[in-house]
Amino acid sequence: MTLPLVTAHRLQVQFGHKVVLSGVDLIVKPKEIVTLIGPNGAGKSTLVKVVLGLIRPNQGEVTLKPGLRIGYMPQRLAVDPLMPLSVNRFLQLAGSFVPGDFQRVLHQLRIEHLQTASLQSISGGELQRVLLARALLREPDLLVLDEPVQGVDVTGQEELYQLITSIRESQGCGILMVSHDLHLVMAGTDTVLCLNKHVCCSGHPNLVSQHPEFLSLFGQQKLAGLVVYAHQHNHQHDLGGEVCS
Repeated sequence: MTLPLVTAHRLQVQFGHKVVLSGVDLIVKPKEIVTLIGPNGAGKSTLVKVVLGLIRPNQGEVTLKPGLRIGYMPQRLAVDPLMPLSVNRFLQLAGSFVPGDFQRVLHQLRIEHLQTASLQSISGGELQRVLLARALLREPDLLVLDEPVQGVDVTGQEELYQLITSIRESQGCGILMVSHDLHLVMAGTDTVLCLNKHVCCSGHPNLVSQHPEFLSLFGQQKLAGLVVYAHQHNHQHDLGGEVCS
């Protein structure tokens, strides 16, 4: 029997008198994409930080598979505009890795041409790919992505989500992801966990999208055009959105 990568049971987190998470359960299995959705302030990023060991829950427990390697892509990165830092140097700060793996990851994310660029000068879509590359260089069993398409245009968002799905297949890792992009993410995830400080509903996207609490949280009008679909096309876009093949 394959062990889950992460098991969280009855998590309770509060800051002072404010309850942020209450009675939350979570399981992430190998090669599974689990997506956390919910309104602002629902506790999604807090749950991620509990899994990463950055926040200790007031109640409940998190169990990680022994020897688990985690790659983390934060929601945003603040870079000092006065500090000279190339993309290459930033990625090397991720720790030790095999040189061949370094080039493989750059090629996989199509950012080889950015190696000598200043981190402060690249676009939002390019920065997200650099952050993803840094997480992948850890050769993770579990990839944790907090709003991975933050600051990326619509074309770039779809491309990044497709890339994340392909990474799950090529790396064989589990993925825990926070997202607001219902129309895109619902098509590419295995399990959805809908949070609003507690677990409102969870399961396959087709089931969750019909759940009364999900519909109540996001509103019938906003969800009127939501269709859980699998999008495929026979070409790729570059980081600027242009067709490259």
